[in-house]
Formats: sequence, C-alpha cells, structure tokens
Amino acid sequence: MYLKGRPITMFMPKDQVDGYCLEARGDLPCNKLKLDWVYGYRGRDCRSNLYLLPTGETVYFIASVVVLFNVDEQLQRHYTGHTDDIKCLAVHPDKITIATGQVAGTSSDGKQLAPHVRVWDSVSLNTLHVLGAGFFDRALVCLAFSKSNGGNTLCVVDDSNDHVLSVWDWQREDRLADVKCSNESVFAADFHPTDSNIVVTCGKSHLYFWTLEKSMLVKKQGLFEKQEKPKFVLCVTFAENGDTITGDSSGNILVWGKGTNRISHVIQGAHEGSIFALCMLRNGTLVSGGKDRRLISWDSSYQQIQTVEVPEPFGPIRTVAEGRGETVIIGTTKNFVLQGSLDGEFNSITQGHTDELWGLAVHPWKPHFLTCGYDRQVCLWDSSSHQLIWSKSMEDAAQSADFHPSGAVVAIGTQTGRWLVLDTDTKDLVTVHTDGNEQLSVMRYGPDGNFLAIGSHDNYIYIYAVVENGRKYSRVGKCSGHSSFITHVDWSLDSQYLVSNSGDYEILYWIPSVCKQVVSVETTRDIDWATHTCTLGFQVFGLWPDGSDGTDINAVCRSNDKSLLVTGDDFGKVHLFAYPCSQFRAPSHVYGGHSSHVTNVTFLSNDSYLVSTGGKDMSVMQWRIV
Repeated sequence: MYLKGRPITMFMPKDQVDGYCLEARGDLPCNKLKLDWVYGYRGRDCRSNLYLLPTGETVYFIASVVVLFNVDEQLQRHYTGHTDDIKCLAVHPDKITIATGQVAGTSSDGKQLAPHVRVWDSVSLNTLHVLGAGFFDRALVCLAFSKSNGGNTLCVVDDSNDHVLSVWDWQREDRLADVKCSNESVFAADFHPTDSNIVVTCGKSHLYFWTLEKSMLVKKQGLFEKQEKPKFVLCVTFAENGDTITGDSSGNILVWGKGTNRISHVIQGAHEGSIFALCMLRNGTLVSGGKDRRLISWDSSYQQIQTVEVPEPFGPIRTVAEGRGETVIIGTTKNFVLQGSLDGEFNSITQGHTDELWGLAVHPWKPHFLTCGYDRQVCLWDSSSHQLIWSKSMEDAAQSADFHPSGAVVAIGTQTGRWLVLDTDTKDLVTVHTDGNEQLSVMRYGPDGNFLAIGSHDNYIYIYAVVENGRKYSRVGKCSGHSSFITHVDWSLDSQYLVSNSGDYEILYWIPSVCKQVVSVETTRDIDWATHTCTLGFQVFGLWPDGSDGTDINAVCRSNDKSLLVTGDDFGKVHLFAYPCSQFRAPSHVYGGHSSHVTNVTFLSNDSYLVSTGGKDMSVMQWRIV
C-alpha cells in the first residue's frame, strides 16, 4: 500500500498465502460500541454550562457530548447530536427542553460543518430543532431561553467579529431579529425574567440592554457614571423585583434599576479579582463566585450572609447553579464539578484533565486504566465505579504510559526524555531515568515483564532490562535504524522480538535483548504479536481510508480475544473494525463524541470496555462493547 506516495511493504503470514484474495471484501465486526461513561467537564473556557434538572440529573458538556449525570444513582445519559465542540448550553423554563450550540467543524472528507444550535428533549434525547446553520459564524458563545412568554424565544450570540446577537422563535425555526452586538468578546446574554422583549448582554467593557421592537433590536448602553468602568463585565442575573445584577473583573457587583440603564446599588470589592458567576436562588438569596475561589451569599438588600472558600486544588469558580434543597453545584476552571453547601462542604462529582491528553494505559487484570497528559497530571480510574482512584502531579508534561505485566508498577514517559515508574497502589515514585531530551511517545513492557522498550522522538528505541516486578531497571542499549521519530511499538508473544513504526511510515523489526535489527522476512512474517498498537502492518492495513496522509490514524488497539480492532483518528472518530483487518478499505462502525483528534484507544483487560482519549478536548470516554 501507499501513504503519501511512499510504498509500504508488508509480508503476510505463510499460512494465509494460499487462501488470501486481495479483492475480497472485509466484513463489519459483529460487535458495536455504546458510550457508557464520559470523564471530564469543560469549565476552563466555558461559562453557564451547568444545571440541575428536576430528574436529579446534572447537565453539562465536554467535547461534543452533553452529559446528563444522575449523581445519586451513578448513571450517565448522553446527548450525542453534535458533530464538534459544544460551547454553550441553556435550559428552557420547562426544565425539559435544552439548547446547545457548537463550533464550526470539519468532517473527515474535508467538508465544513456549520456552527448551529440544537434544541432537544432531555427525557427522550430526541433532537427537536436545528437553528442557524449557514447564519452563524465560527462558533456560538451565549444562549438563553426567554422566561416570561412560555420560553418561546431563544437569544444567541455567535463568535463572529461582530458577535451577532439574534433572537429566534425556536419552535418555528424563525429568526425574529439580529444585530451586531460588539466587536469585543461577549460573555453572557440573557432575557429579562418578566419582559421577554428585553435582552441583556455583557462582555469586554460593555453592558447593553436590548429591546425587541417589531423586528429590530434597539440598544441602550449601561451608564457607569461615577462608578469606574470595569474592563470586563463577566456575568449577569436578575433580582426578583426585575433589577439587573452584574459581576465584573474589578470584583464589584452592580445593581441596575429595573427598566433603567443606571446603577442603583454597588457592592464594591465583593470579591478579590474577577467575579465569574452570579446565581439567584429560589429563596431570593444571591450567590456570587469568583477567581478568588470564594462563594459568597447575599440577602435581598445585598448584605453579606456568609462566605466560604473552595479548596485550592479545585481552582477558581467558573459557574454556579442551584442544587437540591440547600445545595449548590459549582463548575471550576480546573474542570471540576463540585456539589456543596454555602456552609462549605464540597465534594467532587466530576473531574478531568485540563490540557491535551495522550497517555493511556490499561491495568493487566483489574478494571482500571491510567491517563496522563500535558497538564502534568497522572490519573488512575476505576472503570466499574467510574471514580478516580488517585491522581499525582508531575514536573513534566506526560506523553505515554504502560503497566508492568504484574500490575504492580506503571511507567510514564514525558515530553522531556525523562521517564518515571510509579507504584500502582501507593502512587509513590519507584525510579526515574532519562533517555535523550525529546518526547517519549511510547512505553511498552515485554509480556514476560523482563524488558521495557521506550520509543523516542529522537528516532531511537531504548531497551531496559527489568527485575523485581518492575522495581529495578538497567539499560541494555538502544535500537537505532529508524530515520524518523518512533510512533508505535509492539512485543512478540514470547518477548523475543519487537516491531516498531515511525513518522516516515517505516516498519522495522528488532531483537531487543541485543538491540539488533532483524531483516529476514522469513523470521518476522510469522511472529505472534502480544499486542497490536502499530498502525502499519499486514493485519491492520485495511483500516487506512483512501487518500490518507499517514497521520490521520493516531492509535490502534486489538482486542485481547483478537476479534476486534479499534482506531482513533484526527477527525474525532473512533472506528471499530473486525480483526484481522487485511483487506483494502475495510468497513467499520464509526462513533463520534470526541471533538478533537482521538489520541489513544485501548481495550480493558477483559474486553468488556474500550477507553478513548481526546487530545485537545481533554475528555476520556468509556465505551461498552455490545
């Protein structure tokens, strides 16, 4: 086969030579995937994206999936109608209908996917309406349903240069009005609670009151007068009497008299630094949350009731929503969702990574898996309870990981050439070594546990002898022969051979114990491989689509029963193939959910589940094999 015009030579096993037919069609796999659990939350750069529904489900999003998470029953449901990153979410006053907006995307055949709003039913998960494809530009940043006219209208702000504000009759899919809102960032837009013809928007150095008259939106600027004008007005909510309340980057809460564009009350220095969130509770208490990690409650005359600090590891408060009874739900900029009370007990109900994610490893016999990424966090997860077992901070950005066959330790490769071994139970550091000064894209223990192969971006594979169940390492040497960076490595079943792929689509074979290359086809063509993570090879070449440039497929994994092959590609898709996959353009089942390149995929040890990691979307998705 050819990739980017380069021929790739693959030799088939002898026992297949007689029966093989190049023209034969590959079959679809007998199994399918069902999205079982999504780990993570997008709080780092999105706001107002967390709500509690009357069903007891907390609703939020990450990547292109909306998660409906029932914390008490530990059940997740997923709305998967979107094709790329979701950036905003609104809940209708009926508490059943939900609107979500996505960014512009690209499909795998290079077509542009238009940014749009989807309105859907949170009980049935059916899509009811799709709005604005072809009208919006780049992405959608704010969404809100009206509150007083039965929630019949929806206001939307897009991410075009003019940040166009539009108002829609969403049931008729009819745009009632649109206007250029601001050429600076817009952070929030909301309807007035008792007058559905009034929309308030705020953003970089602006607060605008818009009135819908016939099919025009007429603007009144908020007048700061004596009050120093803040650099950013970050959030807006409304008092029971109809006053507008804003929080800004100077840490002030400003109250704007109903029907006016003037300030009627000021809480100067309510927070140290920016106020990211304001939430009006059912009982009339105002709750504010900010960069200072403080959650402060205020009574109806804006006197402080109490203040509580969210612990430092969770990060600044990004959004606040009313929970059940006296509780609140908080989303943080470090991608935690917390449940807690204004008295100050917080527990995390969801957490995730905060930067690009590449490393993924599966425990050899427990239902556990480990993820690590550029946020320097290593996380061990339990796939059956969906809980984090432990996490550990590192000094370097992590790139790759692998468990020792005993399960006692796990090796982590970083972007700096340093690699370390952690005890799986205690997360204590066992040892640390350095090979080269470039990223280590693959760590792979031999099946017998006596060797560790490390593929680096410096074109070498470093080999270590391993003793004491993965606690002692001595360098054997390095395999040199690749003329580009190492991308994937697999061991033979008997731990005698190694196969590697590189950035220039080379397949090389090695005897790792002496770091020698094997060039004899007779030796290599019939080797049984313990794993199949290499993207190039006779057993897997059918997974490459037409016109592929060789970098489209980031990761491959064969199931342990050798019947399935899964791939993660650059278009956010997970593909499930039958294994072996050695007919051109083999058919596959395709699954969306990630909104960035899928950087890694792997089956759990008993093949019950599959785990995939999204690069820039920072999400981890767990799929049930059905």
